[in-house]
Amino acid sequence: MRPEHCLTRNHIEVFHNGVLPSGPQRIRFRTLVYGSTLPLLVWTGVAGFLHRVFNPVAPMVLCGLLVTLIALGFALRRRRKHSVRCSFYGALGAVLAGSMDGF
Repeated sequence: MRPEHCLTRNHIEVFHNGVLPSGPQRIRFRTLVYGSTLPLLVWTGVAGFLHRVFNPVAPMVLCGLLVTLIALGFALRRRRKHSVRCSFYGALGAVLAGSMDGF
């Protein structure tokens, strides 16, 4: 899959407008995490709140759900012939971007 067709780029541009270079280039994992700072902070806060209010099992269930969704997104992207790197970055970015729709 060519870099300009990767959906991870759109996810990062939603949260941080100036993070990415102007043209299609290979995206590093650091750039993906930097572009996903808001969703990562929100879900870390939700997991901390669940741990404080309920018990340690609640954040484990939340993390398990997120990991399951990332694995499903990865499998679907691999089926569409994306590279492993693009599949992982795209799945992680899509889950984080999609999870913020509810907020």
